Amino acid sequence: MTLKKISKHLFLVSVLCTTSFAFSIRAEPMPSPPDIAAKAWVLMSYQSGQIIASENEQTHLAPASLTKIMTTYVVGKELKAGHITADDRVTISENAWGKKFPGSSKMFLNVGDEVSVNDLNRGVIISSGNDATVALAEHVAGHQPAFIDMMNNTAEKLGMMNSYFANPHGLDSEDQYTTAYDIALLTRALINELPEIYPFFKEKSFTFQKIKQGNRNALLWDTSLNVDGVKTGYTKQAGYSLVSSAEQNGQRLIAVVMGTENVNTRRTESKKLLTWGFRFFQDITPQFSDKELPPLKIWYGSPSTIALEVADGGTITVPRRQRKNIEHKIFYNNELEAPVEKGAQVGKIEWYLNDELLTEQPILAAESANKAPWYKSMIDVVWRPIGQWFTSQDWEPESP
Repeated sequence: MTLKKISKHLFLVSVLCTTSFAFSIRAEPMPSPPDIAAKAWVLMSYQSGQIIASENEQTHLAPASLTKIMTTYVVGKELKAGHITADDRVTISENAWGKKFPGSSKMFLNVGDEVSVNDLNRGVIISSGNDATVALAEHVAGHQPAFIDMMNNTAEKLGMMNSYFANPHGLDSEDQYTTAYDIALLTRALINELPEIYPFFKEKSFTFQKIKQGNRNALLWDTSLNVDGVKTGYTKQAGYSLVSSAEQNGQRLIAVVMGTENVNTRRTESKKLLTWGFRFFQDITPQFSDKELPPLKIWYGSPSTIALEVADGGTITVPRRQRKNIEHKIFYNNELEAPVEKGAQVGKIEWYLNDELLTEQPILAAESANKAPWYKSMIDVVWRPIGQWFTSQDWEPESP
């Protein structure tokens, strides 16, 4: 989401102090994050996508059953696209037989059972069934290797640049790894894009074949937080992990805690992180004037100017009681040539707190501009060289 590579020829459009007395008030210090007893952790704002705090967020770790978040996401996207339905009956193969997974979580599927996709989804999400993940993978893609390709292609599209999946369930594999940051990205996408699937994650138990299994996410029972997901994980290599999400007063946070020593620690550390985030941070959506984000000129374009919008609805996450001390700078590319697609990144906003960069947001094209007929673009042929006497720019967002 951030721009890392900006040419030195960036054109500064606006530098705005949001309050005239920002410098006269002594700014409160940034709230320091708690110590988290885990190999890696991340706290993300769901609405802004901003990382509030983290440690070792890009360290490669074994994902364990956090892998099932990706499995659920891929299955959910296939449901949404109409390629499969929740009522599809899946015949359980020997590969998905519960006895193939001794000593690990399972849905207790038997060879030849016919089970609905809806039940298998619950078996993955609530019971963390390794057998159910295989059954869904085979139903969606025909066989596991094809489904694993879908998982990794999806990871690439989501920007999970430090993840690789080797199976749909998360049992330890030398080739399989992810990061706390990537899992936060995935979780945010699942909550946002699959609102019909996400409610499964708060269900506290699931009964199949007269076997009742409880959700292992202990925070679902914590009345001091409104946790409604997401997923636990454990293997010997990974340790104990928990991805949790909670909503309070319209604000949602996502916490990823990976590699703790035991079940209790993953619960207490996750609660500590969520409590701290809600206590000290808030989401805000600043408003911009037409002068700050005017229509952007598109050379040789039809239309010749396009409206702009800020990614993620313009929401940023800031320390509470510090809104008046937030400043921003706006940059955009005034040398864009048609065609420009809607959603293309054409600039950025930098947000500062106490002169330190807090976050960056992409500025996007809110509409497309096609290449204009030659006779309509002749005026640009004349005027563009004149404009280049006054400003020069060579701006490109870094490729993902």
